[in-house]
Amino acid sequence: MSAIELEITDNEFLRQFETTIEGQKAKIEYALQERKIFLTKLIMSEEHLEKGYDQDFIVAVFNLIEERNIRLVPTCPIIAKFMRKNRRKYKDLLPVGINI
Repeated sequence: MSAIELEITDNEFLRQFETTIEGQKAKIEYALQERKIFLTKLIMSEEHLEKGYDQDFIVAVFNLIEERNIRLVPTCPIIAKFMRKNRRKYKDLLPVGINI
């Protein structure tokens, strides 16, 4: 399956990254602490999870975080699993001393 292009919005008031996929909202909630962002929860329809859109959303959010030059701590199980599967590509986003 090819990746879909997503437009990500950072809703700083609600502390979540948001996107719309096939007319439905998807969100990744976060907490900011110093120069680290903790990705705490992924909210997406079951249908979109089954289609693998969570991967596209996570990649888009990781790219946004990388552009901001802050470290990433995935505490959400789905995001942590993605990070483990793609460790080589995203290991530089992790804070020093944190292993996933």
